Amino acid sequence: MKDTKRRNRSCNPSSIFPTLTVIYGVLFFILSPTASADGSLTFCDNSSVSVKIKIWIDGVEGQTLEGQSATFSAKIPNAANELSRQSVVLTNPLNCCSNLSSEQLSGFTALARRGDCDYLVKAKVAQAAGAAGLVVINDSEDIVEMSCSEKTALDISIPVVMISKLGGDALNKSLAAGGKVELLVYAPESPIIDPGAAFLWVMAVATVVCASLWSEITKSGETNGNYDQLSPKADHKEDEENEIIEMTTMSAVIFVISASTFLVLLYLFMSSWFIWVLIVFFCLGAVEGMHSCIVALVKSKYRGCGQKTVDVPFFGTTTVMSLLVLLFCMAFAIFWVWTRKESYAWAGQDILGICLIIAVLQLAQLPNIKVATVLLCCAFMYDIFWVFISPLFFHDSVMISVAQGDSSSGESIPMVLRFPRLFDPWGGYSVLGFGDILFPGLLLSFTVRYDKAKKRTLKDGYFVWLAIGYACGLLFTYLALYLMNGHGQPALLYLVPCTLGTCIILGFVRGELSELWNYNASESKQTLVGDEEA
Repeated sequence: MKDTKRRNRSCNPSSIFPTLTVIYGVLFFILSPTASADGSLTFCDNSSVSVKIKIWIDGVEGQTLEGQSATFSAKIPNAANELSRQSVVLTNPLNCCSNLSSEQLSGFTALARRGDCDYLVKAKVAQAAGAAGLVVINDSEDIVEMSCSEKTALDISIPVVMISKLGGDALNKSLAAGGKVELLVYAPESPIIDPGAAFLWVMAVATVVCASLWSEITKSGETNGNYDQLSPKADHKEDEENEIIEMTTMSAVIFVISASTFLVLLYLFMSSWFIWVLIVFFCLGAVEGMHSCIVALVKSKYRGCGQKTVDVPFFGTTTVMSLLVLLFCMAFAIFWVWTRKESYAWAGQDILGICLIIAVLQLAQLPNIKVATVLLCCAFMYDIFWVFISPLFFHDSVMISVAQGDSSSGESIPMVLRFPRLFDPWGGYSVLGFGDILFPGLLLSFTVRYDKAKKRTLKDGYFVWLAIGYACGLLFTYLALYLMNGHGQPALLYLVPCTLGTCIILGFVRGELSELWNYNASESKQTLVGDEEA
C-alpha cells in the first residue's frame, strides 16, 4: 500500500486505458463459460427444449399451444413446416401405459394423459404402436420436464412433448366433437442477440450515470456548473438540508445478510400474496422517489415555482406544487398496478423503478473505498452464491426462481428493470435487478463526490472511468448470458471487478489508493472551506 502522503504526479489516462482493457479481457476470459456441442443420440440426459404446437381443427388454423419436450425426445425441428402437420388420436387406454393398436396410431400423433407409468414407458408404447409422435397432457396448468433415469442410449425416434391441462382439454373437446385435429410441433430458437437487451443495457447505464450525477443535474441555474468548480460552502449547506445515510462496514455486512434472509423467505414462501406485499412496498417507495425527482427537476428549472402553500389534513403544510406532483405520482403508480399484466406495463414499471433507484442513491452514501470494498465484495459473493451455488442446497437456483415470480398466479416481483424481447418468438423480457444498479451506483456516486471535493475534471477524475467500467461489466454479463444459452447470470460477478477493480487500479497507479481507502468527506470539506476563507 502506498504511503498516505499525496504524490504530486499526474497520470495520463491514455496510458491506463490499454492496461484496463487487457485486464477486462483476461478477467472475462477466465470467468466466461465455454460452449459445448449437443449430441445427436437420444439419452435420458439430453436437453429439454420449449416447443410451440400449432393446431388445426377441420383444416382451420386455431390457437398455438406451448409445451416442453422430454429429455429423451427425438430432435424437434426449429422451423414450422405446415406440410409436416399430423393428425391427432387419443390413446386407448388414455394413460398410454399398455400395448396399443397399431391400426389406431400408425402415422398419427398420440394424445395421452399423464400418470400411472413413467414417461419413457409411454413413449416406448406409443412408438411400438407406430405413432409419429406423443403429446402428454399434464394434470395441472404448469408444464414439467419429462425425464428418465436410464444411462444407456435409447431407441426413441419420435418427438415427445408435454402440454398443460388447459391445452389438453381443448384438444379433447375438439376430438370428442368428431372434428379432425391436426398439429405441428416445432421448437423455434431465440435470437442470439435481441435488441431488447441492448435497450436495457442503455437504460441501466443511463440510470446509474444519471443517479450518480443527480445532485449536479438538479442544481439551480444560478449555481450550476462543472462539479469540480462548485463552492464547498454550498455543498456543506446542501448536505445539511438533505438527510443522508452513510454506510459503515458493519452496516454493509448486515445489509447483505438481511438481503439473503429475505431472499430465502421469498423463495420458500413464494405466493401471490407475498408478491403483493412487495408490490405495495415498491409502489410506496417509487411514489416517494418519483415525487422527489419531479420536484427537484421543477425547482432546478423554475426557482420561484412552488412558493404557494396549503394545509393538508394529517400531513400539515406543504406547497401546492408538491401536493399536485404527489397526486400525479400516486395516480401513476395505481394505474401501473391496475395494468401491470398488460403488454405495455413494463414502461411504467421502469419509470417507477428508475425514480426509486435515483432516490435511494441520493439517500445512501459510501464514505470511502474501504466500505465500498466490503459492501461490493459481499454483494459479489451474494450474487454468485444464490445463482450458481444455491442449487446444491435447494431444489434450484434461488435467485432465478425468485426473479421468475409465482408461476401459478402469473405475478412477478417488481424490483427489476425490464424491456421486451423484440424478435424472440417466445416473447418475454430482458430483466436486470435493482441491486445490479444500486450497488455499483453507490460506488460511482462516491467517485462523483470525491472528484468534486478534489476539484478534478471529468477527464482526470474517477467517475468517467468507473462509468465505462460499469458499461463494460454489463456488456460482459450479456455476453456470458448468451454463451450459457440464456441461463441467468449474477451480474455483479462482472460488474464488481469492472467498477471496484477499476477504482482500485486507478488509485494504485495514481498513488491515491491509501487516500481513497481512508477518505473522510467531512475533514476534506473543512480543509477546503478553510482554504477558501484564507
